[in-house]
Amino acid sequence: MRNNLLHLFWTFFKIGATTFGGGYAMLPIIKHEVVERNSWISDEEFVDVVAVAQSVPGAVAVNSSIFIGYKVRGYPGAFAGMLGTVLPSFIVILLIAAFFVEFTKNKIVAAAFAGIRPAVVALIAAAVVRLGKPVVKTKENLILVVIFLLLAAVFDFHPILLILAGAVVGLVRNYLKGKKDKLKGSSP
Repeated sequence: MRNNLLHLFWTFFKIGATTFGGGYAMLPIIKHEVVERNSWISDEEFVDVVAVAQSVPGAVAVNSSIFIGYKVRGYPGAFAGMLGTVLPSFIVILLIAAFFVEFTKNKIVAAAFAGIRPAVVALIAAAVVRLGKPVVKTKENLILVVIFLLLAAVFDFHPILLILAGAVVGLVRNYLKGKKDKLKGSSP
């Protein structure tokens, strides 16, 4: 039952309908639903999904729902996850567009969004902490996180360059580990 298309669609629809602030604010809720509640993927797989979702064009939440939906139910699951994620926003944006001028003049709406902004920042910070826990298990990974954070925040490196640099670091680490394991296996 938990892996049927309707359940998959409804899970992502609820996430899309109740999360403000875009993809990164949605990540903690997506993680809760797909890792903890439905056990569709593991913590490590979730980090991998987010990494891949960030490295391809499109919104990270939509890309994540497509990858997770595909893992759970193939192409129909990918479509159900994507549709569930984007449909609430599409409906809301369509309604806002119809009443945009009146909507922006409403002081209550403006006040509500002013209060929502700090909550969204907190959700994004929580996503960073939750995503970081399974990654920062070693001293090497912690150092890499700090280096990449400095490159992104201080030196304003382009995200694609950071992702490519991370891929190169991963490939080099894997190569060196393979050589080290080979040497261990050949020593008497």
